[in-house]
Order: sequence, then structure tokens, then C-alpha cells
Amino acid sequence: MVFLAITAGGLQDALRASGGGTIAVWCGADAISEADYARLEHANVSRFIYPLCGEVQDVLTGAINTIKEHHPGESVWIENCA
Repeated sequence: MVFLAITAGGLQDALRASGGGTIAVWCGADAISEADYARLEHANVSRFIYPLCGEVQDVLTGAINTIKEHHPGESVWIENCA
């Protein structure tokens, strides 16, 4: 299983739910700053260099496809933003 966090709040939820780093978490550049990402102690987090929140479907599809390349055969859980 892999979590894709879209917002900063979603990233915090995913980190709590990820079992202390046993589950991979991905997020957009707008979910965590580059400086905070560098200080993050959670070992299994990947950060896209572009934002995801409010982006068109093609951007999200591209992010999901990248995750699937890195985690073949795993389910991807995606934060739903209202």
C-alpha cells in the first residue's frame, strides 16, 4: 500500500497511518516545504517537485503513474480534497 497526500493535513494523516515508516507516503511540493522535507525523520516519504493540490487530472494521473512505477502491484490510496 502507498499513500498519496495532496495537502499538508493529508500528509500528516498519512504519516500517522503509515505504521512508523513501513508504508510508503508520497506528496506534492505544496504538502511540505523542501526545507521541512529535508528535516523529516520519516524514512519512507517521497516528495514530488511540483504541487498537486488543485491541479488538473493529468497532473494527478502522472503522479499516480510515477508511484506505480516505483511500487508495482501495490494499491495507491489517494487523499480526496473537497
